[in-house]
Amino acid sequence: MSTDRYETPLAGRYASKEMQYIFSQDKKFRTWRELWIALAESEKELGLNITDEQIEELKAHKDDINYDVARAREKEVRHDVMSHVYAYGVQCPKAKGIIHLGATSCYVGDNTDLIIMTEALKLVRVKLVNVIAELAGFADKYKALPTLAFTHFQPAQPTTVGKRATLWMMELKLDLDDLEYLIDSMKLLGSKGTTGTQASFIELFEGDHAKVRRLDKMIAEKMGFSGVYPVSGQTYSRKVDTRVVNVLAGIAASAHKFSNDIRLLQHLKEIEEPFEKSQIGSSAMAYKRNPMRSERIASLANFVMSDVMNPAITSATQWFERTLDDSANKRMSIPEAFLAVDGILDLYLNVVDGLVVYEKVINKHIMAELPFMATENIMMDAVKAGGDRQELHEKIRTLSMQAGRRVKEEGLDNNLLELIAADPSFNLTLEDLQRSMDPSLYVGRSKEQVEEFLEEEIKPILDKYSDVLGVKAEINV
Repeated sequence: MSTDRYETPLAGRYASKEMQYIFSQDKKFRTWRELWIALAESEKELGLNITDEQIEELKAHKDDINYDVARAREKEVRHDVMSHVYAYGVQCPKAKGIIHLGATSCYVGDNTDLIIMTEALKLVRVKLVNVIAELAGFADKYKALPTLAFTHFQPAQPTTVGKRATLWMMELKLDLDDLEYLIDSMKLLGSKGTTGTQASFIELFEGDHAKVRRLDKMIAEKMGFSGVYPVSGQTYSRKVDTRVVNVLAGIAASAHKFSNDIRLLQHLKEIEEPFEKSQIGSSAMAYKRNPMRSERIASLANFVMSDVMNPAITSATQWFERTLDDSANKRMSIPEAFLAVDGILDLYLNVVDGLVVYEKVINKHIMAELPFMATENIMMDAVKAGGDRQELHEKIRTLSMQAGRRVKEEGLDNNLLELIAADPSFNLTLEDLQRSMDPSLYVGRSKEQVEEFLEEEIKPILDKYSDVLGVKAEINV
């Protein structure tokens, strides 16, 4: 770690080693060499004068990149692609003349970007599925535990802790649907030439259009893709980048919502994120247990959501077949969006894995509000006992306001049940009323909804990705 220059905290503090490697220089330049090999192999198979010996020489030096030669050459020519073509040629003197044959810089630059983004999307998918799996276990464990639900952050009809977790999962499932669609639709640029017309390849193959079309597909197949974008300028459409970052921003938004709920629940002392034995919550207040990981999720999510504008503006302002005002922005906005989402999902996984549920506090809160929630049932019971619904509705409204003032203004317990029992209009005893104070009577189909959701929506996902489940997140700070 360097201490005398800026380094992005996304690498030093938040993102995993796996995601950092995907966007590393080593991964980039090794992929360039793989693309040059794929191009040479395909051109040979289509009849160009390229030998097996030349291709074997290229393969022999695919991974031992002579960076010193490339850097020295780039100082002279100010062109990164041609510097690496030169460096590869130094190592491969027999193949030097056929490296990058017919191609433009975007052949390696843009195809590599698409390969790297696709690989990064697949890593995001692995982590997203693991978060869903952790939440599924949590939802199943607490599917029947009643808790206060909130609308406008005001106490509302009860739900269960597990049902609330399915709301977090539902958003992540929508994100996974978008992510899977995006991964399945990713293609390569292929070999399109300087303005996308493939003119240089038509020249190489002496006007044989079928071979030029086949070249595109062969390169894609060798690099593990189903196909290429059918038309392009010199670059793939920067609209692809906007699609990628929009999906990442969707995941960030879902994680942000989860982190908000955890922070509020921690304030209520109902559920807490993990807090390690030696962790310090505040430099001044030693007793504090701040929801630092959830706050970090929100902070990183804000960064990703705001990053959406970068590729959108870049895509909108490209001129005709190619301008270079995308390059510097892409170098920052795309990798950093991935690194941030990677950090977010690691934090999400870590928080869910260690959530602490305080059932007695949850029960205390719900019992304090339950008399208000039970008034509809109480009124129905009183009507069955001979009361008038309209009259009873007004009485319950008046008594609820009275009990509410006692709680808010005097800080005393909710005495609504006692007030109702004392009113002969209801013809109900305190014992009758207390029998209605079972929170599970008011959660509707929460438990059943959790079971159905896990079985019908989540289980197929976990079965499909069973081979990647069990990931544990390491949090650096």
